[in-house]
Amino acid sequence: MTKFSDLKLDPKVLKAIEEAGYETPTPIQAGAIPPALEGRDVLGIAQTGTGKTASFTLPMITLLGKGRARARMPRSLVLCPTRELAAQVAENFDTYTKHMKLTKALLIGGVSFKEQDALIDRGVDVLIATPGRLLDHFERGKLLLTGVQIMVVDEADRMLDMGFIPDIERIFSLTPFTRQTLFFSATMAPEIERITNTFLSAPERIEVARQATTSDTITQGVVMFKASRRDREGSEKRRVLRALIDAEGDKCKNAIIFCNRKIDVDITAKSLKKYGYDAAAIHGDLDQSQRMKTLDGFRDGSLRFLVASDVAARGLDIPNVSHVFNFDVPSHAEDYVHRIGRTGRAGRTGTAMMICTPRDEKNFDAIEKLVELEIPRIENPLKDEKPARKAQDDQPDARDEKSSRSRKSDDRRDERKDDRKADTPREQREPRDAAPQSSSKSDKYDRRSSRGGRDVVGMGDHMPSFIALSFEQRRAG
Repeated sequence: MTKFSDLKLDPKVLKAIEEAGYETPTPIQAGAIPPALEGRDVLGIAQTGTGKTASFTLPMITLLGKGRARARMPRSLVLCPTRELAAQVAENFDTYTKHMKLTKALLIGGVSFKEQDALIDRGVDVLIATPGRLLDHFERGKLLLTGVQIMVVDEADRMLDMGFIPDIERIFSLTPFTRQTLFFSATMAPEIERITNTFLSAPERIEVARQATTSDTITQGVVMFKASRRDREGSEKRRVLRALIDAEGDKCKNAIIFCNRKIDVDITAKSLKKYGYDAAAIHGDLDQSQRMKTLDGFRDGSLRFLVASDVAARGLDIPNVSHVFNFDVPSHAEDYVHRIGRTGRAGRTGTAMMICTPRDEKNFDAIEKLVELEIPRIENPLKDEKPARKAQDDQPDARDEKSSRSRKSDDRRDERKDDRKADTPREQREPRDAAPQSSSKSDKYDRRSSRGGRDVVGMGDHMPSFIALSFEQRRAG
């Protein structure tokens, strides 16, 4: 069995690896590190959770051990699709460079330009960035990429999903043609294949698993759910989610709950908190400091449930996640693989459950076709319960809110109508020659007809009195 000590890494790097508690490389690490150390381009294809980050950080640190950085000209560049993934890569560099004098800078949104500019001006060996913030610094004249010796593109398929491919192509054009490129992705879409053919030179291809496979260590299941009414689907799905969590009991030590939309992330997190579950939301619209605080709480165990959009589905190193719940069926089948890959990592066992509604069945069929597996059906834990009329303390759905607004509008209209009647002088509302009150049925009809016709059925509230004369004459005849 291959060990890290067999991979010709720098002795100082090996010492840091040993202190971190690692001894044996994963298959992607064992395959990618040797050609990377030889200076060759590498194309790594592996599912999430297989240790791709160390596959490029370890050889990069060894190769950068000699030399010195110059101001505004980083020696290496790592591109990541999200702030969280970039921050995680930076943590990896801190772990493995603890015995070396290498500098780094992290360029992500939500952080002051001034602080980042100060780091770049001093010169950095490793620049870790998201594409947008990197180009912002370049266009401001604060950064030169002509000194890049090693360039890494991490989670390339996620870059494609997020629309970063034009930025990636531009960044490639700004770096030297002689650079070494390390390119990592979980799947190989045609667009990704085109980029690798264009910008990589005779790369060493390492593929440690079939594209878009799910780990054998993950127990999967799906609840085929149909709401009692369409406008109650959201609240009833949240009841099913809570029932699934409760059914797992102590086995569910912590969990990531994925939603397709940011608004559903917020609603689901708030709903769980209302029912006493320790939950918090994370998605792209939150402040960066809040996102990092939430992630840190989930990592250290102080937060049990992380409700997330797909911003947290890729590349985040959160070990020991016992469960993943797909509150929504992902729109893209590949995202299912990345979502459930948050559990069952590094040989551990994990559980992944999904709630599928009738309109999700097309996407669900695509998932089963992609993973070449029939996902076991789980019985709805609320099957024997009668549908709740409406959860009073749960978040209302959009349809509930719309109907509520409509009812309030009708109430306000009725109030204004009553106010107009109240403000009308008594002599106008009831003529002086109105018939005296009578208890007989015929007298009651006569009295209603003689009040300016206001109460004649079908004639409205403001019928002129002369129109009612025809009713009175017909009655008298």
